[in-house]
Amino acid sequence: MSLLDRDGIRVSVGDAVATVTLTRGEKRNAQTPAMWRALAEAGRILPGDVRVVILRGEGASFSAGLDRRAFTPEGIDDDLSFADLARRPDAEVDAVIAGFQEAFTWWRRNDLVSVAAVQGHAIGAGFQLALACDLRVCAQDAQFAMRETSLGLVPDLGGTHPLVSLVGYARALEICGTGRAVRADEAERIGLANLVVPPADLDAAANDLAAALLAAPRDALTETKALLRAATTHGYDEQRGAERAAQARRLRDLAGLGE
Repeated sequence: MSLLDRDGIRVSVGDAVATVTLTRGEKRNAQTPAMWRALAEAGRILPGDVRVVILRGEGASFSAGLDRRAFTPEGIDDDLSFADLARRPDAEVDAVIAGFQEAFTWWRRNDLVSVAAVQGHAIGAGFQLALACDLRVCAQDAQFAMRETSLGLVPDLGGTHPLVSLVGYARALEICGTGRAVRADEAERIGLANLVVPPADLDAAANDLAAALLAAPRDALTETKALLRAATTHGYDEQRGAERAAQARRLRDLAGLGE
């Protein structure tokens, strides 16, 4: 079932799995505000029975980052020019960037597990979009780079929190500060990639992971994901309490006593 096909995004759903595809392959899936609005809408329109979302990009690259027209005075189709944005009041700049971030925030909802299938370049906004997902399956030719700092900017699309959570502060600072490429073998070694496969096997590997995730009962996986996400901020005793409460809910549900 096709749900959305516009502004460089295509969304289809089948058997509790949604596939979100970046379709600007000829532009290495360079991102635009229109694409971000479509990505945010994708999260809003997913049917309630969707349990896994696979994010992929057409062509040789997952996403080479922001469309460079944003750096020109004309901007991207009169939609984003950094020169224009810089002249606006702080509150307006904050609101504009918050709107952009909506494309990157819904992938970690507790009722979904999101899987990025990454090939070729995942640079800047492309890196942050891969980081927005819960899991990353990478082709052997994948390479991640956070180039914002070398352009005089900062990563502002929600990527700093998951990057530090995955690789630690010192390595995250080194990756962002230098803008260097992190290739697939290193990405797997440091925790950025869950799995690395030959490029020809990328889609199959993502589909196999989705099928394995669907094998678990939905409510148990949802509760487990919520627990694991909370563990990054909870203290030990608080987390043990959250585990007890979640298990009580699961036991009552399995006994037919749930609400």
